[in-house]
Amino acid sequence: MAQKTKGQLEAEISSAITKFEKEHLGRGPKEANTFIIEDMILVRLKGILTPAEEKLAADHEGAQLIKQMRRRLIESSSTLLEEIIQNTTGLKIKSLHTDISSKTGERIFVFCLENNLNQTLSDAINLKK
Repeated sequence: MAQKTKGQLEAEISSAITKFEKEHLGRGPKEANTFIIEDMILVRLKGILTPAEEKLAADHEGAQLIKQMRRRLIESSSTLLEEIIQNTTGLKIKSLHTDISSKTGERIFVFCLENNLNQTLSDAINLKK
């Protein structure tokens, strides 16, 4: 992990989360972006709703149903998501937070880490100098 740049690590996490979405939830996002911010990893997925979910989201009850279903799917797979991040970064997860917008078709993941990953990456770069 020490040889990877911040950008490479962010791209690797985006790919891994996209693969997770495809394999475990049946559909991947149209776009995925990852940002390492101190001891957090923020993943923003765009275009994750199926056409059926987009129609269902047109009314409040349907939107709530989508949020509830997707939340349960993530809760049941949280261990796997934590493993993905731990295997990619080498750091343990303190907490995982997520939400989905039925209006925009976006999902946000926030992984809070046990250590400051941004600092770890900076320290690795400084050691190379």
